[in-house]
Amino acid sequence: MVRVRLKLPSSEGRVARWLVVFMTLGFIALAAAAIAIGWITVRNRTYTAEILHTQDVRQAIATLQIQMEQSETARRGYILAGKPLFATAYARSAGNLVPSIRKLRHLTRDNPRQGARLDLIEPRFVQLRALRTQSMTLVASGRIAEAQRRFAVDASVPLMRGIRYRTQAMAADEVRLLAIRTERQERTSALFLSVAGLAAALLLIVAILAVLLIRRYTADLAASRDSLRTLNETLEEQVVERTADLSRANEEIQRFAYIVSHDLRSPLVNVMGFTAELATAAGPLAELVDRAEAEAPHILTEDARLAAREDLPEAIGFIRTSTQKMDRLINAILKLAREGRRTIAPEHIDPAQLVDTIVGAMQHIVDDRAAVVRVERPMPGIVTDRLALEQILSNLIENATKYLKPGRPGEIVVKGHTERGRVVLSVVDNGRGIDPRDHQRVFDLFRRSGAQDQPGEGIGLAHVRALAYRLGGTIDVQSTLGDGATFRLNLPTHMTIQDAA
Repeated sequence: MVRVRLKLPSSEGRVARWLVVFMTLGFIALAAAAIAIGWITVRNRTYTAEILHTQDVRQAIATLQIQMEQSETARRGYILAGKPLFATAYARSAGNLVPSIRKLRHLTRDNPRQGARLDLIEPRFVQLRALRTQSMTLVASGRIAEAQRRFAVDASVPLMRGIRYRTQAMAADEVRLLAIRTERQERTSALFLSVAGLAAALLLIVAILAVLLIRRYTADLAASRDSLRTLNETLEEQVVERTADLSRANEEIQRFAYIVSHDLRSPLVNVMGFTAELATAAGPLAELVDRAEAEAPHILTEDARLAAREDLPEAIGFIRTSTQKMDRLINAILKLAREGRRTIAPEHIDPAQLVDTIVGAMQHIVDDRAAVVRVERPMPGIVTDRLALEQILSNLIENATKYLKPGRPGEIVVKGHTERGRVVLSVVDNGRGIDPRDHQRVFDLFRRSGAQDQPGEGIGLAHVRALAYRLGGTIDVQSTLGDGATFRLNLPTHMTIQDAA
């Protein structure tokens, strides 16, 4: 299996960060503009309402002024001519004065200055209305001369002048307020346009910067695509070259393993032979010491006695133990080297049946260790090398029965499932577990974890990992101390002769 990785432009992360920055700035600008425009809109609506209110007050003042003038004109015409037409006009205009004053009072309730002017207008209006009613009554009764005489001396003219003066002052004040409120509205409108323009400009700047950044990143991607095209064009040659290099390296490693093992075994055989001769010679020597001790004890020293009876046998025992251990290590190295040279033969395998065969072959070991092995079915089928898979599962199951936790019946479960197009076989036990710090170390050659109270040289799991690699898979372990361990073998579903090569 050949994997090709293309290194993307180093600016990819930086581009993403800048895009996020620009999007954040644009969002902040939009949010700020929306808040500002909302606030300005509310203020503008308030100012517009104030302007409309001022216009209503001005209209009410103008209406009152017209009605006051019309009623006064109708009164004077009725006094001079006595015609009913003038009486009708007076009644119509005079009848609207009281509602007009009330309306004006209601509209100016928020303006103390205008309210004070109305407070001065209303008493004068009451007095003027009384004089007008008197004049209209006299004329209606035919006493026109008396009405004219009283009109000439009454206070209606000063009263009318005072009312006219104050309504004009009210109108002037509303004109002033209208100018102030109109200026506020214009400033608010200008501010609205400024904020909208600023937000639009900021968004435009952010958009331009984002486009420039994307264009630059697109150019980097185009360059990467060209590099990928060039790499694909030469991929076949690189694969052949790398495969040849790996094959040569593998052959060198295997040759080195054989040479080293042979060179180590030659002196080891000599050491073992001479050790056997020493052990053989130690017997007569011990007999001689026993005879000397019995017949001539004065010639036997304590050092000679200890050397013949204790030191020499103990040293020979240590030498034998060490040479036997070295012999097992050399055999393990040779086994790994031979496994690398063996031809892989993929075939369709039912892992459940294979585990049944393995457990049946080691059932006496399982029973002696008071353990139970259970196979969860169904298990997915797989196309791989039978011997390699059997060696892997045998080693994992045997280790599970070997490293049980004292006082707890051993239970080993073998199960399998498919994951992302691959087969995962798991060997789960409830044994002593493995320290998380040693999860990778246990797969190294001659490395072991935990208490060294079981026989072994630290070769089994290294062999398992080597076989898993040859099958195109991986193996890992999940475990904590005291809670058992789970070994997961991840293999391709269908292994071909080409993959094995």
